[in-house]
Amino acid sequence: MQKPYSQACENNKLPIFSTLQPILNTLKSVVEIGSGTGQHAVHVARLHPQLQWQCCDQAEYLPGIQQWLDEAKLDNLPAPQPFEVNSSPWPSGDFQALYSANTLHIMSWASVERLFARIAEHGADLQWLFIYGPFNYQGQFTSASNAEFDQWLKSRDPMSGIRDAEAVSGLAAKAGFALHSDCEMPANNRLLIWKR
Repeated sequence: MQKPYSQACENNKLPIFSTLQPILNTLKSVVEIGSGTGQHAVHVARLHPQLQWQCCDQAEYLPGIQQWLDEAKLDNLPAPQPFEVNSSPWPSGDFQALYSANTLHIMSWASVERLFARIAEHGADLQWLFIYGPFNYQGQFTSASNAEFDQWLKSRDPMSGIRDAEAVSGLAAKAGFALHSDCEMPANNRLLIWKR
């Protein structure tokens, strides 16, 4: 099996994790929902050896993630755990923060709601939420390219699409988190950070 690779992950890892660095320096455990290829996990685990970074994704993606982890040989990257937001048990471990990149616009809105409900139910130890991706504000796209991307997403799955930042913050608030910062990222993306 060829090791999976995402150019987007390579492009966005530096701006994401340089922004998160001051917070990550204070943490010991993070769970990543939707680890994809595993590139972000390897990058951040190298930068923060004190940080246990738990990858999670649907079962079909775990072999590819494991390839990245095997190659990296880092003690702070445990084996990835299978996770599907609507059906899997909550990831095993005591986590101080949850990170997810480019996932909310792939899920249905009902699945996004379910994710935050499960955070409220199972994430008692969580202090931070870090969510990266494209977002709308007051129902408006932030760029023409995001509007085109949303059309493409909906052509693949009508239930997917770019989410409104205010609606997601509302879900986070119900789970006990307040918006800490909303950071502009390259390519019309945002990094939303909530703190409990």
